[in-house]
Amino acid sequence: MGGREIGKTEPGLDVTASPWVEGRLSASTRRRFLASVGTSALAIAGLRVCAAWAQQSSGPRPAVTGRQPLTRTLTVDMHSHAGRFVRDNTAFEPVAEPMRAGGLAVACLAIVADSPTHRVFPDRRIHPVRAPEPGELYAWSKAAFVRLLRLAQEQQLHIVGDAAQLRAAVATGPSIIVTAEGADFLEGQIERVDEMRISYGMRHLQLVHYRPNELGDIQTEDPVQGGLTDFGAAVVRACNRLGIVVDVAHGTYELVKRAASVTTRPLILSHTSLSQSPATHSRQIFPDHARAVAQTGGVIGIWPPASIFPTLDNMADGFARMAEVVGVDHVGLGTDMRGLTGPSVLDNYRDLPLLTEKLLARGFAPVDVGKMLGGNYARVFAATVG
Repeated sequence: MGGREIGKTEPGLDVTASPWVEGRLSASTRRRFLASVGTSALAIAGLRVCAAWAQQSSGPRPAVTGRQPLTRTLTVDMHSHAGRFVRDNTAFEPVAEPMRAGGLAVACLAIVADSPTHRVFPDRRIHPVRAPEPGELYAWSKAAFVRLLRLAQEQQLHIVGDAAQLRAAVATGPSIIVTAEGADFLEGQIERVDEMRISYGMRHLQLVHYRPNELGDIQTEDPVQGGLTDFGAAVVRACNRLGIVVDVAHGTYELVKRAASVTTRPLILSHTSLSQSPATHSRQIFPDHARAVAQTGGVIGIWPPASIFPTLDNMADGFARMAEVVGVDHVGLGTDMRGLTGPSVLDNYRDLPLLTEKLLARGFAPVDVGKMLGGNYARVFAATVG
């Protein structure tokens, strides 16, 4: 997009110099193979392995850690806080090793831009508790991006900056897309979108989170701005121009509708689930809300709170319900890893093959499971980032 060469990144953002790439003589060969056959064919091949494994006899099965990971499939978690890097007072947790064990190729690792201004209440719901000081969330977010990049460096996670690097993630090893949950760091200054892209490699921006900000309204509080603001619309246009995926998770239906009318690129709604009648202030969405995203060519990520999906079988049903409404080309995975306030039915990337098994058993074809577990997001990323 915008005339940028595939494989090129901004000065100062080195996404290739890594022990994962250096010293692996066959890496370039694998990349050429990926480019020649395409990620869809690899997804089918990898998922056929899982299909055969899922159709084994009903005798004793090996432990989860012994199950076949999705080693040849471009799998993407559209929303993650894995590694516990969000707070500055917690030690990092392993990210690369669970990704490798479960076959997750790419995680969209998200800083939380409004973190200092909200908290979890006794009912496990999150609400804003104060307005930020001028410049507070800008400084907080920059420090959070630095922690994210330090986590990536320490655990040798590749940073994805363009579509070619995303495709190569299957071969090069566990990779991340630098993401922000909430654009609160902008504080009305649109030039900061490009600043975060250049300085920290941000390629995925969620507009709002747990406080109504300068961009628009959120699902979990009463609306006050009528959806997406004019500034929010300008940010969507800037992201389209700069090659940044626009994520409308946490936004109200009115926000999503206006974003859909403004964008020239597909939208992402990274983590939610479908309900015919969501409760007031629920993070679930109703069918027309999902269709507004899908009609841009976008993708809705299914997320795994145990309060909604008590089992992985139930989560597979959630994938099926969303696919019935918007079509399988518009469904993805958003685990919100380490970001949920309650239990998750998918709380470790090692368990991703179990979800694959449930989706195959639910009747999805291997090629469609490949789309939902990463191919659909890859399509949106390529259309946006280039």
